[in-house]
Amino acid sequence: MEKREAFGSRLGYILVSAGCAIGIGNVWKFPFLCGQYGGAAFILIYLIFLLIMGIPVMICEFTMGRASKRSAAKAFEALEPAGTRWHWLKWISILGCWLLMMYYTTVAGWMMYYGVRHIRGDFVGQDPATVAGGFTGMLGSAPTMLLWTVLVCILGFVICYFGLQNGVERISKFLMTALLILMIVLAVHSVFLDGAGAGIKFYLVPNFKDMAAKGIGNVIFAAMSQAFFTLSIGIGAMLIFGSYIGEDRSLTGESVIVTALDTAVALMAGFIIIPACFAYGIEPDAGPGLIFITIPNLFVGMPGGQFWGALFFLFLTFAAMTTVVAVLENLVAYDMDLFGWTRKKSVLVSAVLLIVLSVPCVLGYNLWSGIQLIGEGSTVLDFEDFLVSNNLLPLGSLAFVLFISRKNGWGWNNFIAEANKGKGMKFPNALKNYIAYVLPLIIIVIYLKGYYDMFHEKPVGLMIGWFIFALLLLGFIFYVALYRPSKKEA
Repeated sequence: MEKREAFGSRLGYILVSAGCAIGIGNVWKFPFLCGQYGGAAFILIYLIFLLIMGIPVMICEFTMGRASKRSAAKAFEALEPAGTRWHWLKWISILGCWLLMMYYTTVAGWMMYYGVRHIRGDFVGQDPATVAGGFTGMLGSAPTMLLWTVLVCILGFVICYFGLQNGVERISKFLMTALLILMIVLAVHSVFLDGAGAGIKFYLVPNFKDMAAKGIGNVIFAAMSQAFFTLSIGIGAMLIFGSYIGEDRSLTGESVIVTALDTAVALMAGFIIIPACFAYGIEPDAGPGLIFITIPNLFVGMPGGQFWGALFFLFLTFAAMTTVVAVLENLVAYDMDLFGWTRKKSVLVSAVLLIVLSVPCVLGYNLWSGIQLIGEGSTVLDFEDFLVSNNLLPLGSLAFVLFISRKNGWGWNNFIAEANKGKGMKFPNALKNYIAYVLPLIIIVIYLKGYYDMFHEKPVGLMIGWFIFALLLLGFIFYVALYRPSKKEA
């Protein structure tokens, strides 16, 4: 096995980790959720859940990574007591990262393609129906979709090929710096548009009456879910970066910084989109179509729209690519840890495999559009995203939290000692019972409520089948967590 690589600087570690967390969920999902659930009131609840749920799970991942000096493929083996079965849970991380990239690369390709289209001026002078038809046409063209998906895969793996410091860290620093600059330029432009004031008020001043009209429970759960999913926690994507850092800094402070950067990008994305929507009379609650249909129509009517549209989709592309590069590094590390491969061999094998595995998502919008595994109107991408977002992310987070807090796991004392090594903010020992009992309960509620939201309006047979699947997965986690080896096994 090759010698363990390490980050060249603390800044590199923070930017790569933040880049992993910062992705399409920040710049695509967060703004339209704000629009749907009342703006500032939603944001306030979202920030509370980041504090009480997102940061603790991130600390768990970073701590396991640093203590084991391995990716999630080997971290459980390195830390678990003899005879226990925690290592079975590594497949949540391995499958989660692979499944995520099987569709995330496709969506990143959409961002890149739309950036090129804005640079070419494809939307200049077009009516709304033509703009909407352009997105439908892209989805219906398998060659176009495949081209951009493959390009994203190749770019990402080329970066990983050059190693942690010379590839992943160096490029992530550039992407994150460019992302932050673009974000500031676009946000300043949006807030100074005529009529943007109403959007700024909607975004910054909580309106609890509007929140009540949306349903307080719905708003709280949407904020809770977004806080959980936005940080890319649960599938070991963060754990790997903990394995590359030293012991000079405590991990609570580092997790807070990464979360703050992630949150800043999400909030700034809202400043880019929501004031502009109000300025041009466009509803900010347009849902997933906001980016590819509503926003291009916004730029059509804006002076200099071709330029601003190109900058906006360049911003989206950089946000998507920071996540792509970070998660591909996980795939490469899994092979290196599991099989003892060199980085070169792991990159080449993983690149070919990912391109092949990305094809179903591409074809799911055209040749395989009849495959609707989670209900009428769903696609292969929806199914893959459902497996990751509704299953592997919450279950993986539950696994990490139970592992660090249970006596037959790694145990609280080992966790707190590792988390608090070095200078910086310390994780409070007084939160032991919260982490051991309350946080798992929150995660289970998110998990089961996500299933209810997904299937309660679907056919009864489909709903029952998937709920049985959910309970079996949950039962598997607790079987592993409650298993105690015999004296002979130990």
